Amino acid sequence: MMKSEYLQRVYSQIVARDPGEKEFHQAVLEVLESLDMIVDKHPEYEANGIIESFVEPERVITFRVPWTDDNGRVHVNRGYRVQYNSAIGPYKGGLRFHPSVNLSILKFLGFEQILKNSLTSLPIGGGKGGSDFDPKGKSDAEVMRFCQSFMTELSRHIGQFLDVPAGDIGVGAREIGYMFGQYRRIKNQYEAGVLTGKGLTYGGSLARPQATGYGLCYFTQEMLNCMKNDSFAGKTVVISGAGNVAIYANEKATSLGAKVVAMCDSNGYIHDPNGINLDVIKDIKLVKRGRIKEYAERVPGSTYTEGCSGIWTIPCDIALPCATQNELNGESAKALIANGVMAVGEGANMPSTPDAVKAFQEAGVLFAPAKAANAGGVATSALEMSQNSMRYSWTFEEVDAKLHQIMVNIFHNAYDASVECEQPGNLVVGANVAGFLKVATAMLAQGVI
Repeated sequence: MMKSEYLQRVYSQIVARDPGEKEFHQAVLEVLESLDMIVDKHPEYEANGIIESFVEPERVITFRVPWTDDNGRVHVNRGYRVQYNSAIGPYKGGLRFHPSVNLSILKFLGFEQILKNSLTSLPIGGGKGGSDFDPKGKSDAEVMRFCQSFMTELSRHIGQFLDVPAGDIGVGAREIGYMFGQYRRIKNQYEAGVLTGKGLTYGGSLARPQATGYGLCYFTQEMLNCMKNDSFAGKTVVISGAGNVAIYANEKATSLGAKVVAMCDSNGYIHDPNGINLDVIKDIKLVKRGRIKEYAERVPGSTYTEGCSGIWTIPCDIALPCATQNELNGESAKALIANGVMAVGEGANMPSTPDAVKAFQEAGVLFAPAKAANAGGVATSALEMSQNSMRYSWTFEEVDAKLHQIMVNIFHNAYDASVECEQPGNLVVGANVAGFLKVATAMLAQGVI
């Protein structure tokens, strides 16, 4: 419970003003609890309403998205863009196309994005957006028509110096391409920096698809090295998810000497005690857009189980939740701890519930929170923006080296802040405090109240 009456008052106002937005409340509470130990040292925050401004989006845009399916039937989805905080740079954050999308989820994601982007030390603010449209089961033509309709409205509110969206769940290279083409037609200009995650032929960056998964492993490796004098080498790893983040976390963890034995999608999980054959996963998920159960049909010795939560009962040294928010609960955390897990690195956004995080911390498990550990994707998006501004492209090795250094720096910034807060090794507190202080300082300097 927070000791600061100021923070308690702000949180109560949030809950009263936004009832029912449980994901947003969860994200705000975690951050405010971390700030409890520093806010009394900064009376200027309360005097200038900094916390009140920090937790409230600068702008929320909601719009309808009509589109026509292949049979000529008109459907209407809801589109959103939450422009949260631009104190240190243009709004930056992904677009998510998934039936679960609502304002609470996008506000939580946008709020987390402020801190994540701040931790990268790059000049980007926080935002998030998306729609309750589900691209699964849709033809390319249907997805294209939806993306064009979505961008017709969104184009009014974004720009390379204003708001730069990227991809997220349900939004990959295909969707980004359709939206970029529509933006270019509407604006009648080639503004490459308005979207990131683009194809390499029209302004995309090498290493962008790999960035979040690779960055997660770079952060986790640095955490293991500095806090436990250890590494991925020889470790058994379980990774939830089967999208870009999970796939490339698998690739990098394997290259660092680990053996990944389990992955999942929204239907169920596979277990391969011999180590996941990543080429098969890539063919199923990236080429054929199939279901992960096909892996067990193609690889002898592997098994498939319906449902996802059981993946955390598989013994492992390192767990990397890379699927979606609140996928790993307290019961699953206890199962991992009982089976000897030594480190958890969050690849998805807020994948661990508060009771899971508490269980890991109380058990002495190294815990890398999402806003720090999965910042590699947005960091490389910012590097894509830099390349677009320069009309130049770096090599894969150049981008990867910059990404590696950014993730190492994020770990040390979070760890150093945890020490200053007299909670050494509590990277949740460290990431929240380090990310917030930069944004708050910028807000005060600009007279943002």
